Amino acid sequence: MSLPPPMRPGLHLAFLTSGPNAPSSRYRVFQYIPHLRKLGFRCTVANSFPEKYDYFPWLGWRLSRQLKRMVRRYHLLQLKWSKPDVIILERELFDEPTCEFEEQLTRFAHKIVLDIDDAVFMRYPEKFDRLAQLCDGIIAGNSRLVEYFQTRNPRVALIPTCVDMDLYPQRSPSSPTDRTVIGWIGTASNLPQLSLVLPALREVSKQTPIELRIITSRRDPLDTMDTEGISIRFVPWNAHDAVQQLQHCDIGIMPLEHDDPWNHYKCGLKLIEYMAIGLPAIASPVGVNAQIVTPNVDGYLASNTAEWVDAIQKLAQSPELRARIGDAARITVMQHYSTQAQTPQLIKALLEFSQ
Repeated sequence: MSLPPPMRPGLHLAFLTSGPNAPSSRYRVFQYIPHLRKLGFRCTVANSFPEKYDYFPWLGWRLSRQLKRMVRRYHLLQLKWSKPDVIILERELFDEPTCEFEEQLTRFAHKIVLDIDDAVFMRYPEKFDRLAQLCDGIIAGNSRLVEYFQTRNPRVALIPTCVDMDLYPQRSPSSPTDRTVIGWIGTASNLPQLSLVLPALREVSKQTPIELRIITSRRDPLDTMDTEGISIRFVPWNAHDAVQQLQHCDIGIMPLEHDDPWNHYKCGLKLIEYMAIGLPAIASPVGVNAQIVTPNVDGYLASNTAEWVDAIQKLAQSPELRARIGDAARITVMQHYSTQAQTPQLIKALLEFSQ
C-alpha cells in the first residue's frame, strides 16, 4: 500500500507508553513506529518502569510506585530538552486519580495528544475530563469512545485498534482431526467472560468433540468457573508464539457480558486477531463487535446460549464454511483494522493535531 509522505518531514513524535508488554502499548504504539519512521517521522518512546499496571514483587508496590514517578520525572526532563512536536500520551501516565504530571507537560509541550482504547475513564472520570481538556487532540479506538470524548474535546479522531498483517499470516487449512479446537486469547483478568459461553460449549460437547484452548498468562481464574464436561487446554501466553498458537485453532470466540458497561467501550482486539489470520470467529454483539462483524459473511454474533450453540455447531461441522468465513474475515481486517490500512489515518490525525 502506498502511503503519503508526511507534510512536515522529520516531525518529532514522543510516545509515553504503559510498557513493552502492555497490550495498549503494543497495539496502539509499537506496531506503528516502524511505519512512521519509514515515512520520515522521528519517533521516541518513553516506557513506564515498572510497567504502568505492574510492580516489582521484590521491591513492593509502594517503592515500585515511587520508582515509576522517578522515571517519569526523568522523562519530563528529556522531553523539555528535546522539544518534540507532538507528545502522544497512551491512556495516562499513572494508574491513579491525579494528573499532576500530565499538567506539567502542558508547561513546555508543543502539542499533546491523548490516545485512549478502553473505558479507563470509568475509574477516574474527573481525571479524564481534565486530561481531555489539557490535550490538543484525542485519538480514540472506537466510535463509542469518540462519542464519549467529543463532549469533552471537539478534536477527536477515530483510529481503531489494529494488527500488523505482516505479523498475522494466513492460517493453513485445518487438517482433519478428531475434535474441533475453539480458541480464546486474552489477559487472565478477562477469563471470567468465558462463563457466558460455557453452557453452550457443554451442550455442543454432547454431540461434537471439541476442545477449548485458552491462551493467557495464568489459569487460576478458571478455578472458580464451572468447566465440567468441557475439554480444556491451557496454553501459557507468550508474545513470540501467541499468533502461532491461534493458528492451531479452528474457531475463535469473544464472549462479553452485555450488562458490564466497561465491555461497551472495548476495541474488539481478540476478535480482530482471530479474523486477521483467517480464523472464523463468534462474538457477543456488544460494543464495537457488532460493527466489526457482518453476520454470516465474515463471522457470527451470538446473544444467548442457543445462538452460541448454533454458531459453534455450524462451524464445527463444516470445514468449507470455516474456510469461507475465515477468508472473508481476513479481508475485513486488511481493509479496516490493519496498521497498513490505518497508518495514513493516524498520520492525518497527528499532522492535524500538530498545527
